[in-house]
Amino acid sequence: MADRSNLKTALDRLYADVHKGNMFPFWATTTEVPNDEVRQLMRSRRAIPFVWSYDELIGPLLKRSAELISMEDSERRSLILVNPGLAPTRATVSTMYTSYRLNDPNEVMPPHRHSPNAIRFGLTGHRNFTGVEGEDIVFGPGDLVLTPHDTWHNHGNKGDEPAVNLSVLDLPLVEVLNAIYFEHDYKEKEGDSFVKKKEQSARFTADYSWRVYGRGGYMPRFVSHHRGTGAASPMYVYRWEPMRQFLEEHKDWDGDPYEALKIEYIDPTNGEPVYKTMTFFAQMLRPGEKTLPLKQTASLLVTPFEGPRGYSIIDGQRHEWGLFDTLAVPGGSWCQHVNESSEPVVLFVASDEPTLIKLGLFKRWGQTPDGDTIQLD
Repeated sequence: MADRSNLKTALDRLYADVHKGNMFPFWATTTEVPNDEVRQLMRSRRAIPFVWSYDELIGPLLKRSAELISMEDSERRSLILVNPGLAPTRATVSTMYTSYRLNDPNEVMPPHRHSPNAIRFGLTGHRNFTGVEGEDIVFGPGDLVLTPHDTWHNHGNKGDEPAVNLSVLDLPLVEVLNAIYFEHDYKEKEGDSFVKKKEQSARFTADYSWRVYGRGGYMPRFVSHHRGTGAASPMYVYRWEPMRQFLEEHKDWDGDPYEALKIEYIDPTNGEPVYKTMTFFAQMLRPGEKTLPLKQTASLLVTPFEGPRGYSIIDGQRHEWGLFDTLAVPGGSWCQHVNESSEPVVLFVASDEPTLIKLGLFKRWGQTPDGDTIQLD
């Protein structure tokens, strides 16, 4: 070992060489080490709890972007929510991002497809449009539309008024796995050749998803359920009205002390989440309801969709939210939701729970009314 008087100099040189060689000194386990190189190596970016305000920030920016950015400038006029703890990475939590899109009246983008899974959730306007693998879906507030990975799809607005929807993608996860790709050369076969198209031809009726899959407990045997790549739910649109009615019919049930009334969107062919990487919920907080603190390894993206303002307490900090905001709840955070009003609040929730379950990493803990911590899963 180096002489004690020269130890600091030797350590400085050692850490500098480790840093220069793109390595990490595994014996350095505290943040109190004096060397800048080690502090840099130990600095890890983590998502933090954060709220993006729709009324104060997102909505006004969307309107300005629609005035300044035309379809000729960009086919994707969306605002991606970047978590301050992960910037500049385009991620709202570590595995998912939320983006907002405003579509002007009667504009439709050309088809594309990509490796990330995505959803569209209607916020305003009743003629939002997404075509998915030949099913032309017109949707409104609260409707959930799937665009599974590798499915050709295009977005737009078939109405005469602006329409806003939000998207959730597992792009940050796919990016970490180095599996990102996009394709824009959509073609359809005409005769013996393939011709490039700006819009998909309809191959299914506009109400196909609902007609075939919209009756729980019944499975048609006279159609193929292999749509797209077959790796996601074949039901491409989930309408808000039956979901809202389902919640209303159970508003007097006890519910779950940690999650209130929470209903998951599932693949009707197997009862599993709509994607292998993400799942989605509608969650109702009844008047005056306050959930008990819950911690889980899954990360959440929460968008209040119906009802008055409320707040969440994440790791002891209060985060207020209102309609159409997005709240990032990083995995490993203690979180509880509070509705102090006399009206119900409904939240739209995205989670990376399916990924963690498949990796054997999904766990949940709760706090009892007495403050004790118990493991739930």
